[in-house]
Amino acid sequence: MTAASLVPSRAFVSLVGAGPGDAGLLTLRGREALEQADVVLFDYLANPDLLRFAPQAETVYVGKKGFSAYIRQGQINDLMVRRALEDGGRHVVRLKGGDVFVFGRGGEEAEACVQAGIPFEVVPGVSSALAVPAYAGIPVTHRDLAQSFAVLTGNTRGGSAHYGRLSGVDTLVLLMGVRNLDQIAAELIGAGRAPDTPAATIQWGTTPQQRVVTGTLATIASEVRAAGLEAPAVTVVGEVVRLHGPLRWFEEAHGARGPLAGQTVAVTRTRVGASDLSERLRARGASVLEVPLIRFAPASQPEALHARLRDLSGVAWLLLTSNQAVAALLEHLDALGLDTRHLAGTRLAAVGPSTARSLAERGLRADFVPSVSGARHLGAQIPATPDGGTLLHLTSQLAEDHLERALTARGLPYERAELYRTEPAQPDDLSMDRLRGAAVVTLASGSAARHLAALAGTDFRVAAMGEQTADAAREAGFTRVTVARVPTLDALADAAEDALRAGVGG
Repeated sequence: MTAASLVPSRAFVSLVGAGPGDAGLLTLRGREALEQADVVLFDYLANPDLLRFAPQAETVYVGKKGFSAYIRQGQINDLMVRRALEDGGRHVVRLKGGDVFVFGRGGEEAEACVQAGIPFEVVPGVSSALAVPAYAGIPVTHRDLAQSFAVLTGNTRGGSAHYGRLSGVDTLVLLMGVRNLDQIAAELIGAGRAPDTPAATIQWGTTPQQRVVTGTLATIASEVRAAGLEAPAVTVVGEVVRLHGPLRWFEEAHGARGPLAGQTVAVTRTRVGASDLSERLRARGASVLEVPLIRFAPASQPEALHARLRDLSGVAWLLLTSNQAVAALLEHLDALGLDTRHLAGTRLAAVGPSTARSLAERGLRADFVPSVSGARHLGAQIPATPDGGTLLHLTSQLAEDHLERALTARGLPYERAELYRTEPAQPDDLSMDRLRGAAVVTLASGSAARHLAALAGTDFRVAAMGEQTADAAREAGFTRVTVARVPTLDALADAAEDALRAGVGG
């Protein structure tokens, strides 16, 4: 019996190139692989925004930053193989920055699959060696300036490249060479490359954080130090660098893309719920970092919940105070073999327009929506029922008591049922590092505010969706809080702009 015959039939590995940073440069096949994944192993240079295409997958950060390895390559290979073989076989996506086979050690990972007998595929990605210069307005070839180019690693731990052999190559593209730029430039000059050859270094190319420094082969290292550029960066050496000035399309376009251009805005909603807000922020030029701080889990006592949902006699109103409540209600009805017809005769109240839209998308019309969104407004404005029926609030275990207090003050009978649970998510180390560098963090719930404070403190500029979330943020210790004028995604994006524009206390 061969080793391959022992491999579970579902075991499969996709080695996917994530591209150079701009999430829009992921290939269609790469997106398909993410959508099919059970597990995603991603590295430092793979834009974490791409994980939104794999909301069902377990994600594991295995990245490396510069010379500070979080995990060795052999450990990554072992982890990839082990995860593919477990639980009867799983589809593992190894998401790698740039292209899989261009200085990405993808060949070693493919060999590990072969040795383990695991079927695999290679999904090429857009290489930073080509895309980053292109986003800086530097074509690596040009009819009048460059007939050839070479891509080199700037990592000199394995010894310097044989630069003398490259004397006839017009354009050199150096990856991973920021720390060694002095040495590399000196060796290129020593190998015959003219000291006044134009050179450019591009940091975080293809992203809103892109920065470009130009000089000559003799000066580029000092120019990079003076500008404070660090990895990840790509350096281009050759006459084509002269085209950066007239062809700098990305910098010009990005500066006009919107009021959030060049700013990182963190979205803390669940990954499934983040996409709509993220798209609104990207339309305003923001670099969006999705860091879910909460996740939804099944109700702790489903039997009691189902018994209550089967018998809605005496319930005058179902109170729904989130989009998740609407989704969970329909899921529970389906589990009971019921559908929306079971709700006939029971009125539905939505906390605001967004929840009302969630109902409408499922063929249900909200019988009442308060004039101002929010639980306390719902409790103050909902019509009392002449027959004295119960108002049943379907929510999570962490729902705040604003609605209950408002109804109780009016003498209305209030009942609460746990429809789902809201639990803290545990972002990976990379996401937390990037979160701390965000210009503004958006908060759509009080639970997200409290979890952010517990995870990373309160030294953040935050934009809150509504007064209720803002109050929870302030109670958690946040002092730089901007409140959306109304609890909608567009208003929350406006609040992110306002927070940055006003400085909110610096």
